Amino acid sequence: MAARQFAVMGHPIGHTMSPFIHERLFALAAKDGDYSVLDVVPEELAGRMGELNALAGYNITIPHKQRIIPYLDKLDRKAELYGSVNTVRNGAVREGFTTDPDGFLKALQGGGISLEKKVLLVGCGGVARTFAFEAVLAGCDLTIAVRPEDQQIQTRLAQELSEKLQADRVSTCLIEEIRGDYHLMINATPVGMMPETQNAVVGQKVLSHCANVFDAVYNPLKTMLLQMAEANGSTAVGGMAMLVWQAAVAHEIWDGSVYRAEDMVELIEDSAREQSRRFG
Repeated sequence: MAARQFAVMGHPIGHTMSPFIHERLFALAAKDGDYSVLDVVPEELAGRMGELNALAGYNITIPHKQRIIPYLDKLDRKAELYGSVNTVRNGAVREGFTTDPDGFLKALQGGGISLEKKVLLVGCGGVARTFAFEAVLAGCDLTIAVRPEDQQIQTRLAQELSEKLQADRVSTCLIEEIRGDYHLMINATPVGMMPETQNAVVGQKVLSHCANVFDAVYNPLKTMLLQMAEANGSTAVGGMAMLVWQAAVAHEIWDGSVYRAEDMVELIEDSAREQSRRFG
């Protein structure tokens, strides 16, 4: 019997780690599945839907997370809330999901960090939206800090949180205006990513008031921000944990797969090494 077919589709997609991660997840769960990469430019999406619908399931990355929605029969609750899909389960019903929120929550849980109390979110781009929504849904007091040039985006995000979630405990400021103590600080900017690995989005003064730190950057595995946080005695978790866990949630959707924490820790570390080997 031929193995079931899965894929990740996006554009451009040359640096994806998805095949490495998903093939390992299939093996860990003792499930069959071949996983490929599909480069789909936006104007070709409609014409490629037959190919996508023939798969058992697939993942979606930029720029198709919103574009795919009209081609699906159903969205799960969070995909509908976010207006974004990164995982599709095909069958009699083509259903779209977003696994980023649960990947984020599982990454925190795996690192021993709870999502509660006061949360500082630095950045307001695409991935920041996931963190902001989950913090509000968890009942946190959320502060969104940005650079001056991002204040309009910051305002729109705060307004969306108010309109969709009736959020009344969201405040905004500039990064240089950050004050106070926080249970969790989240970096949702690319600061510290390869090759600019000596940079950090905030300094020791801010980090000394943050009990826990999550950095969405996953290359390198341990950013300067995380190194500084650990030096302060804070618990620190990097973005590779979220990348691997959001992939694992896709397997929960496709097959009901469940993974041991120790296997996930090993896969996170192996994925970081493989990424460094491939892409530097």
